[in-house]
Amino acid sequence: MKRILLFLFLTQTAFVFSQTKKMVFGAAQQFVDEEKYPGATVLLGNVKMTHKGAVLTCSKAFYYKKLNFFKAIDNVLIKQGDTITQISDYVDYDANTEQALSWGNVVLKDPEMTLTTDTLHFDRLNQKLYYRTFATIKDKTNTLKSKIGNYYLENKKFTATTRVTIVNPEHNLASNHLDYYTNSGLVYLYGPSTITNTKNKNKIYCERGFYNTKTDISYFIKNAKLYLKERTVEGDSLYYDKKNGFASATNNIQVIDTVKNFVTRGNYAEIFEEKDSLFIIKKAVAISIIDKDSTFIHGDTLLVTGVPDKRIVRTYHNVKIFKSDLQGKCDSIHTNQEKGLTRMFSNPVLWSDGNQITGDTIHLLSNIETEKLDSLKVLNNSFIVSKDSLSNDNFNQIKGRNIFGKFLENKLKLLLVKGNAESVYFNRNEEGVLETVTKEISSNIEFTLNEGEIEQIKYLKKSEGTTYPPSKLPEEVNRLNGFIWRETEQPKSKEDIFKKDTQDKSPKKSKKDLVKPALKKLPKKERKRKKEILPTKN
Repeated sequence: MKRILLFLFLTQTAFVFSQTKKMVFGAAQQFVDEEKYPGATVLLGNVKMTHKGAVLTCSKAFYYKKLNFFKAIDNVLIKQGDTITQISDYVDYDANTEQALSWGNVVLKDPEMTLTTDTLHFDRLNQKLYYRTFATIKDKTNTLKSKIGNYYLENKKFTATTRVTIVNPEHNLASNHLDYYTNSGLVYLYGPSTITNTKNKNKIYCERGFYNTKTDISYFIKNAKLYLKERTVEGDSLYYDKKNGFASATNNIQVIDTVKNFVTRGNYAEIFEEKDSLFIIKKAVAISIIDKDSTFIHGDTLLVTGVPDKRIVRTYHNVKIFKSDLQGKCDSIHTNQEKGLTRMFSNPVLWSDGNQITGDTIHLLSNIETEKLDSLKVLNNSFIVSKDSLSNDNFNQIKGRNIFGKFLENKLKLLLVKGNAESVYFNRNEEGVLETVTKEISSNIEFTLNEGEIEQIKYLKKSEGTTYPPSKLPEEVNRLNGFIWRETEQPKSKEDIFKKDTQDKSPKKSKKDLVKPALKKLPKKERKRKKEILPTKN
């Protein structure tokens, strides 16, 4: 049996109580049809329901008293306070649990954002919205899309997972897990994420980090990589201020020059995009890759400036170089990649093919196209030493004001000594027996080398030379003035460039202390005479 009750909206209202929860509703028409709608009160026309500060209006609704459940249909509008409004085609609302399920063209708005989706859950107890079948969130700055998401009304936070994107006029962000605050524009990333600049195509990748979409400042702490126009920056942590073109990285840093075969590493770096410069310290090293053979240059501080075609690399203090066929050491290095010129300053030394090369300043010139070593300049107080092939005590030596060298396939082939040239070399026969020792003096001497050994000598001006049998070699001829052997300083591997040279910290001995041990080797009478002339202790 059907019973129809008509009520005028605003003149008659039904009050329903369920424990401590009160729902108030009214409509233009209200009736009960147990056969067609068991347990339901049908509401038609200008339906309005109020519950705990939320107001729902729609065209049609069903209220289930025993379940304290409300089903709204067509033109559904929900308002919560003065801040949240939502429209949809359908809403199911459980007043006991304060859970709402909306579906069909759902649009929710608050002062910060607009959310659109097909299906939306609203947990009023925890003031949380959530969706599981894609949604789009727009605010003043960004548009966020994701398959799954939760929105916490109290702190304006979205937790979005699965195929997440955030787009604005300047950036596209893609991630699988992030938190986004609509009021501040802050993003916290918790999974593999990529941020791409739509204007210059710069890109950031990380697996955990922070990004401010309003200021374009970001900070990443896991597998961070910054892809700039001509550089890729990697590090344990990475800070990037896009508007000011500044980036800094900390620990296990690698900066790859994508134009040149050039890599820099260290544990702290700063990059200035507008100046096209890189500053790196803490185990800083520059690596050039040539024919699968890398050159490693380490110093306390590394500074790279200029565009790729005109790039300058400066390395300061405690500099060491390692390459399979070339090693070096000095206090500072200046490399002009445009000219292929590397200059070594302050007590520089090079080791090449068994030769130790020293001077006040050393210049290395590379072929710009092949990047292979082309020539060498040793300016002022030039000295080249190589150990005799079959003796640890004999050294071939070349000395002069300046020395100019020529490389072939990265090996020294020609040396020209100009000004006050002197040389000492040990001559062995085919069996390796030392036959003579020759000392030459000339203005200019030219040496041809083969595998580091002197193959031919040419005196370009009149020379003075003396050849000695090994048994009659004077002590003063054995070593040229200024001779020093620095083999202990030579880096033998790429790991050695980070080793600090040990210095003898033992107390300096006086001349008296140095003389006394020598006296013990003298005959007794001679020792007595020498002691008489030594100063006595006061």
